[in-house]
Amino acid sequence: MLRRTLFAAPALMAALPVKAQALTKITIATGVDPAFGHFYVAKESGIFERNGLDVTVNTGTSGSAMIPFLVGNQVQAVFGAEQGGVSTHIVDSNVVCVAEGTALLRWMGVVARGVENMEGLKGKKIGLARGTASETLWLAILAKMNMNAADYTIVYVDAPEMIAALERGNIDAYVVWEPWMTRGLRAISNTKILVTNEHIQIIRNLIYMNKSWVQANDAAARGFVRSMIQAAELLRSDPTESARMIARFLRQDRGLVAELMTKLDYRLNLSADTVSNVQLAITQLRGMGRLGKEVTPQEVIWPDLLRGVEAGRVRI
Repeated sequence: MLRRTLFAAPALMAALPVKAQALTKITIATGVDPAFGHFYVAKESGIFERNGLDVTVNTGTSGSAMIPFLVGNQVQAVFGAEQGGVSTHIVDSNVVCVAEGTALLRWMGVVARGVENMEGLKGKKIGLARGTASETLWLAILAKMNMNAADYTIVYVDAPEMIAALERGNIDAYVVWEPWMTRGLRAISNTKILVTNEHIQIIRNLIYMNKSWVQANDAAARGFVRSMIQAAELLRSDPTESARMIARFLRQDRGLVAELMTKLDYRLNLSADTVSNVQLAITQLRGMGRLGKEVTPQEVIWPDLLRGVEAGRVRI
């Protein structure tokens, strides 16, 4: 009897379901708008799981505000703009850009109340989100339109608070990304967009990781980047379904999300434009006396991870 039991055991074990391989838990972070669609789509569609990852997505006031959490590996990846990435890299050189995710084509601008044009802003209070693409665009506008920075009073305010600040009269205009431009127009009468970033500067949202974590967790890091590539392809090939997933994750109106997505170009690469934008962020920070120490785009951008997953996406 014992003999039969021993011989039967392998057959019985073969019939039992095989336990799925454990997923690697990671935490990623970004802001709350469709420009960071790769993170939301990868989460909602199951892309992360198919690449062996159990991912928690944290959100904050902006993508750039979350980049410092990469220091000390509090999170493993962040989606944010150029200036925030450069500033954090200076604090910890392990924080590097591993890919460009989104080009913000008509995504940002100056929203003003009771002002007809940019000339009418002189002497006014301008709301900026410190250390983000908001500040980057304002500096680019000053340079492009030959405006004197001393003619304006800067008030630092987080993007979600800008509409209330404008309504209270704490500021006369603000520089921000979507959906806060559109929401401001809808919420406050006598407001208008004075200028967008389209002919000023195409700001880019970049994906940052901690190099030391990547090197110690190669399989998980590659799985993450592979997930970003697949999410970018889904965003481009099926914008309708992508808008549904983004709206569900963000709990925002699907129609608004779909409209906003037409102002974005989703990609997953590293190019000469990525390098140029990082260099511009360095130059702007230096001009504001906030660079801390000299750094180059080649130090901030680390192409090895993306090149190891899909070399053709690295064009620098």
